[in-house]
Amino acid sequence: MNENPARVVSSEDEALILVDEADNEIGHLSKAECHDAGGVLHRAFSVFLFNSNGQLLLQKRAAGKRLWPLFWSNSCCSHPRRGESLELAATRRLEDELHARGNLEHVYHFIYQASFDDLGSEHELCHVFLGRIEGDPRANTTEIAEVRYVSAEQLDRELESEPQAFTPWFKLEWRRLREDYPSVLSRYLTSA
Repeated sequence: MNENPARVVSSEDEALILVDEADNEIGHLSKAECHDAGGVLHRAFSVFLFNSNGQLLLQKRAAGKRLWPLFWSNSCCSHPRRGESLELAATRRLEDELHARGNLEHVYHFIYQASFDDLGSEHELCHVFLGRIEGDPRANTTEIAEVRYVSAEQLDRELESEPQAFTPWFKLEWRRLREDYPSVLSRYLTSA
């Protein structure tokens, strides 16, 4: 899997969309402020991309990330910008982070809060998408340290033996996909 030249695709100053627990937009705040202290609830998304062999593309977050640097996570996760739909934002970030595309299916959303030592927190209403990756991913090194494909069985073993190596949102999302959406997930875990 090739690397994409390093280029900055987001900043701590960009405005994130604040939401209430029903996902109604209630304002905007900088990315930095949303992640300070215990975090401010904002809209986000996570994308799980599977190859034609039914393997999930994982990314290891870049060393320069403020929260959970060098932790393994789902294929892509980020935030929609002001006035941007979730679908458009997810498509944009796949291109920005992985130089990849995929047809995405929205599966569910949930709210979580997780703190990373005293460096800040995630407090997100996160929408989870599944899709098949089109093409060979090329990691943007400002966002991603490494990418790899993993089978569902191998991932389950790694999450059991080394849970501390993975981001908190990814662990929550994968467990919920396995427990509450097995029929949807199974469509992506089989060869295309």
